[in-house]
Parts: sequence; structure tokens; C-alpha cells
Amino acid sequence: MFDKLEAVEKRYEELTKMISDPEVISDHSEWQKLMKEHSSIEDVVLKYREYKEAKKRMEEAKEMMEDKELKELAEIDYYENKDKLPKIEEELKVLLIPKDPNDDKNIICEIRGGAGGEEAALFAGTLFRMYSMYAERKHWKLEVLNENETELGGFKEISFMITGKGAYSRLKFESGVHRVQRVPDTESSGRIHTSTATVAVLPVVEDVEIDINPADIKMEVFRASGAGGQHINKTSSAVRLIHVPTGMVVECQTERSQFQNREYAMKLLRSRLYEQEKQKQDSQIANARKTQVGSGDRSEKIRTYNYPQGRITDHRIGFSIFQMENFLNGDLDEMIDNLIAADRAEKLKGEEDIEITREK
Repeated sequence: MFDKLEAVEKRYEELTKMISDPEVISDHSEWQKLMKEHSSIEDVVLKYREYKEAKKRMEEAKEMMEDKELKELAEIDYYENKDKLPKIEEELKVLLIPKDPNDDKNIICEIRGGAGGEEAALFAGTLFRMYSMYAERKHWKLEVLNENETELGGFKEISFMITGKGAYSRLKFESGVHRVQRVPDTESSGRIHTSTATVAVLPVVEDVEIDINPADIKMEVFRASGAGGQHINKTSSAVRLIHVPTGMVVECQTERSQFQNREYAMKLLRSRLYEQEKQKQDSQIANARKTQVGSGDRSEKIRTYNYPQGRITDHRIGFSIFQMENFLNGDLDEMIDNLIAADRAEKLKGEEDIEITREK
């Protein structure tokens, strides 16, 4: 670990010099790239320097303990710094876990009603409201890209974009099948039904991250349907994009202008294609561990919302919260923090397993 830390510190010092070089500063894109790398390793370097400082002070205090007059004060300093080292070591291990390059990105979230008919669509609406309220708590911006609303106010499907710092890092674990157990408003006999909705959380990617040949895209325009005022049906402003090589279809119809709808549809298409490619690569990489949490196989049942018990259980980490109303009103941080901690622990274990294998 310490060889790795020395290498990271050396790179940090190189970058510090480079980003101050007038020649590099004049190349804005290169300077931005180097600044991003510099920022990404700064926390590791500062923590490592804190570790080295504590170790140095401990060694100095040990020498001072030989002096009878200074022994008492030196012992206090020695043991204070000795106690610090294990804690800083653990923090360094966490900081050295490779960061998900998508963590700082905005997201596109897609929610679809699954098994359960109208009740599944209503549950999809419940989830959309929950994420909307969470975004509001975080002061993130939410824009609906496409929706297919049912007569009772649920959604067969809804796509929306959330823009805000760390949106993907906080919401990436929401991908998967969400299951609800409750008495539906549509059920007169009061029986508990089980319904599902699927959630997909995709990072918003830039043009440079995934190359799409314009010749591969077929565009169709049509009149939007649903709520939104009289204008929505007067012009063919809704856009449908078909990516011919993959057969992937995306739609956007929430904006008044065809141009805006096409722009949002392209964002959604890029994100879906990026996610498809990412999943292919992930499946090809032989990891030393099988990720327990991950960002979610969409066919995997990840969470149950049990209304009679007022319980929300995440099956990946076996964690339950008994605050249904608060949770559905966007109070998700406790659950998300536990998912992040579990994922970090798995990654840390994976790194340790790799180190043991190398030593053998």
C-alpha cells in the first residue's frame, strides 16, 4: 500500500508543477484534464502526509523519552500519534479504492411499471415522487424527458434527468426491481397485492465519451400526447430516435420545441448506449470478487416496500428502515449511506484479496 501511496504523491507533485506551467495553462483542455487528475488524488496525498507527520512525531517523541525531564510530555505525544496511525491507515485504504469515473455525473433515470398492471403503474408514480422529493432535498434540478401516464395518475414509464453534484454517486444503487406489498386503491376487498417497478439509473455522458454515427440514427416526429396544455397536440414536436445498429428506441415529448426534444432524446440515447457498452465490459472483466451491491442488474429484486409493516428492506445488504412515510417523502440518505458503505467494504475486501494473491 505504501509503495502505491509514494507513487501517488510523486504524481501529485508532478501535476502541481504542470498546472502552474504557462505553456500548459495556455492549452485550456489539457490544463482542465490535469486539474481534474490533480483534484482526484489530492485527498489521498493530504491524508498520506498526515500519516507521515504522525509517524515522524511519534519517532521524535520516542527519542525525547530518553530525557528524564521531557519523558512525561514525550510519552503523551508518542501515544497520541501512535493511536492515530491505525485510524489514518484505514482511511487511506478507503481513499485508495478506485473511484467510479461516473460518480460526479448527472443522471437519467427511467422508471417502468412492472408486474401488477395499474397498481404497478401507480407504484412507478410513487417512486417518481420519492426521487423528485430527494432531488429537491439535495437542491438538484429535475427535468422530465418522457412520460406515459395512466388514467389513475400512475406511469407505465417515465424518464427524467437529474442535474446536480454527485447525483450518480448517490443514486446509482437504485437500479433494479423495486417491489411493493400493499392494499391497492383499485382493490375493494382489501387484499394485499405485490407489484413491481423497474428503475434504471444511467450517467449522462458527453459526445466525446461515446461516438454515434449520425447516419445510424433514424428520426421520427409525432404529436405529443398527455397533459401539458393545448399546444402539445398542435405541432409535431415530439421526437423518436431509432439507433439502427442496435434497434434501440428513445422518445422525448415534454418540451414545446422539436429541437429541445431531439437534444434530450440524444442525451438519453447516448446514456443508454454507454450503459450497454459498460455492462458488456464489466461482464468481460474477471474480478477477484463478485460485487454484492453494484449498480444493479435490472432484473434483480433489490428492495421491498411493505406497507402493512411500514418497512423498506434492501435485499442486497439486508438493511431495513421502518419509516415508510419519511422514506417515500425523499428521506433516502440513511439507506443510500448504508449501500455506499457496503459497496466500499466489498471493494476493500476485493483489493485485500488481490494483494494476498499477489503476495502468494
